[in-house]
Amino acid sequence: MLKEFKAFIMRGNVIDLAVAVIIGAAFGKIISSLVSDVLMPPIGLLLGKVDFSSLYINLSGKPYESLAAAKAAGAATVNYGLFLNATIDFLIVAFALFLAIRTVNRMQAAMAKPAVAAAPTTRECPYCAMTIPVQAKRCGHCTSTL
Repeated sequence: MLKEFKAFIMRGNVIDLAVAVIIGAAFGKIISSLVSDVLMPPIGLLLGKVDFSSLYINLSGKPYESLAAAKAAGAATVNYGLFLNATIDFLIVAFALFLAIRTVNRMQAAMAKPAVAAAPTTRECPYCAMTIPVQAKRCGHCTSTL
């Protein structure tokens, strides 16, 4: 059983999948940082100095100064600012994935060579319309000189 497990793990598909998951996790962290640290601050500044990550709706009825204070008090909140950041993260990752797949598909299409049609080996006799070899000098059916 250990031998079978080792053979399963060492198959190319499993190793490729493991590498893809690790790279995907790292790519996700980069995109999250891009959204929260680079994209959202200028957007928040343009919209009147709004920090999207601190936008929330307080469901407890007691007023709190910030989302952190509400969470520390254990208040029920709807964190729509964090949801907005996660949505933008997703859209950027989906768009990057779309571009990558589109590029791979174009490269595969460019690498695929069209099949070359073979030269014909037969033709029709212009007199009797029967099929004869291309090199024939005389039709084997009607004996016409070609």
